Amino acid sequence: MTTAAARYATTDTPPGPFTVLVTTDPDGTDVVLASGWTDDVGELLPVVHRSLRPTWVERADGLPVLDVVAAFTAGDVTAIDAVPVRQRSGPFLTDAWEVLRTVPAGQPDTYAAFAERCGRPSAVRAAAGACARNAAALFVPCHRVLSTGGGLGGFRWGTPVKRWLLDHEAAHAPVPTRA
Repeated sequence: MTTAAARYATTDTPPGPFTVLVTTDPDGTDVVLASGWTDDVGELLPVVHRSLRPTWVERADGLPVLDVVAAFTAGDVTAIDAVPVRQRSGPFLTDAWEVLRTVPAGQPDTYAAFAERCGRPSAVRAAAGACARNAAALFVPCHRVLSTGGGLGGFRWGTPVKRWLLDHEAAHAPVPTRA
């Protein structure tokens, strides 16, 4: 199944230009196919699963999802939580990307803890691979996973961007409630 068309737009964020590629569901809802800190949509297209890759892309003057990005950068770090995303791969990666969306802002996981969250505690490398293959950066917050030793680990968009995201979320995350 190939997506017929997609739209993209770029906005400025504190760590640099951020581009979002969306397609529209039959109900009219925009769904993120890929996103990241670049002003070149050509960097995003290769990470979209071939069955979801659009036939063509057109630049949009703006997209509603950019309002969510603006809210996030203004301090509403939970604004990204409800943005619809579409990624496709095998069962582990698909599940892992859903699990990534449950890692709370301001409370990063390690790759080992993330693997455990995914129900596969010994699959630390696979968990790291799920982060590396995530096409929808920010909305599927792979930046919230750190090396088991506490270092930043890798990030497709660079460790300075990852550091900014983690610091921003730590400063603005809702205070966790105790049970």
